[in-house]
Amino acid sequence: VETEVIALHQQLREQLGIERARAISFDAGLRTGDYLLAHRIPKNAQRFLRLLPPGPSSKILLKAIGKHAWTFSGSGEFGVKQWKPLQVSIRDCPLCRGAVADTPLCDFYTGTFERLFRTLVSKKTQVQEVACGAMGEPACLFEMRW
Repeated sequence: VETEVIALHQQLREQLGIERARAISFDAGLRTGDYLLAHRIPKNAQRFLRLLPPGPSSKILLKAIGKHAWTFSGSGEFGVKQWKPLQVSIRDCPLCRGAVADTPLCDFYTGTFERLFRTLVSKKTQVQEVACGAMGEPACLFEMRW
């Protein structure tokens, strides 16, 4: 399955160009976040996370995300790099594996993290990919601020 994901993202970039592929990927990430909220994250857990301050809420959410990281990072390695500002990394990221670019390419994750964190942690959450494997970085790095 991981090879199919890699091929899909490569084809999107080749057929549509990087900017359009990034927009489609981001939208797919938002929709994936919607799916997770509707079908995978229990409603009671969602209510609980919304009641907490952003710090504790984000730590609980990231612990759960980490337990299921294999479902979105494949053979890549997901981890929390730092807490202030919050940064998570995906080493050997399948979305940009083998790609070379001047701009970050992992907008799917940016969209997914943004939807989940805006809904469960803080409505003010902004997510940005600040480093990308396609740009020669050792890992893709996503920063979340609220």
